[in-house]
Amino acid sequence: MVFRKLLIRISTIIILVCVLAGVCGFAYNELSIRHYRAIAGVPGKLYNIGGHPMHLYCTGEGSPTIVLSSGLGDDFTSWARVQPALSRQTRVCSYDRAGFGWSGSRPGVQDANAIASELHQLIGAASIQRPFVLVGHSISGIYLRSYAAHYPGDLAGLVFVDGATPLQDDRIPKALVKIQDDQRREMPWQKLLMTLGWYRLHGDCTSIPPGFEADSAWIKADSCIPSQMAAIENELDAERASGEETIHAGPFGDLPVLILSRDPTVLSSNWPASVAKANSVVWNQMQEESKALSTQSIRIIAKGSDHYIQNDRPDLVIREITAFVAMIRKHQSFPDNHSTTEE
Repeated sequence: MVFRKLLIRISTIIILVCVLAGVCGFAYNELSIRHYRAIAGVPGKLYNIGGHPMHLYCTGEGSPTIVLSSGLGDDFTSWARVQPALSRQTRVCSYDRAGFGWSGSRPGVQDANAIASELHQLIGAASIQRPFVLVGHSISGIYLRSYAAHYPGDLAGLVFVDGATPLQDDRIPKALVKIQDDQRREMPWQKLLMTLGWYRLHGDCTSIPPGFEADSAWIKADSCIPSQMAAIENELDAERASGEETIHAGPFGDLPVLILSRDPTVLSSNWPASVAKANSVVWNQMQEESKALSTQSIRIIAKGSDHYIQNDRPDLVIREITAFVAMIRKHQSFPDNHSTTEE
């Protein structure tokens, strides 16, 4: 009986300590977020879109404007290595989708059509001159197709930066689909650890990748925010719907389309070699097929680059988008239309 009472007391103490640690961890993470956001300030401007704030960061002058749409889980700083240089050529605006960066979360499914509609409203609210060049990385490749299908008059051109394609999970290796499904199941646990300050205690929230030092204040202010994990889950869970909405989008007439693709010989280190190699073959094929989106399109493979071409080969992204904008200004066509080159 005495042993049982002692065990109950020990268990109670352990529970109280755990609860206290959780409360302290939560407070530490929340106060850290407020601290870094107070230092960084709001980059660019916030616009009220459907009762929710949406963030837009514009630099430079000129037309057509370039609008940059980030990959899954990324905020506007994912373009930090290319936006300053592009801004010396024309006006450039990067933005945060709902729930990411400085944009507020919003209820409802964040599928391709919803995201395209929100961007269209943001373009109007910010008085961005149309037509503009829409650039999208990774999952934004699907969102670009929805935007072009619904608002063709807004666009002067499309640029896919290793863009995802609709319903690609039906084509990539099954082993990779399983890896992605396992990662999705771990996200609630990761969100809990983030909420409790675990990642911040381990220094994961203040590390700055090389080349992003100029934006370190904004990156620190936008790291380890649990609500952004929920935004990732929302877009991932809507990926099937987004694919079904855009699988038949296009072709888009003679709208200029520039496709920048990763090097198929550079295999992702995050997956087993056999899976990465099999996926590279399929991904390369889907990138090539994307040229059919327009009668005016070219594809450039970024030699030596992985998925984040804007980080691995910012020189290529800057050069090719600059040339793309110049071509549009002069109302010219691609001299090497429908070509695929490696640079």
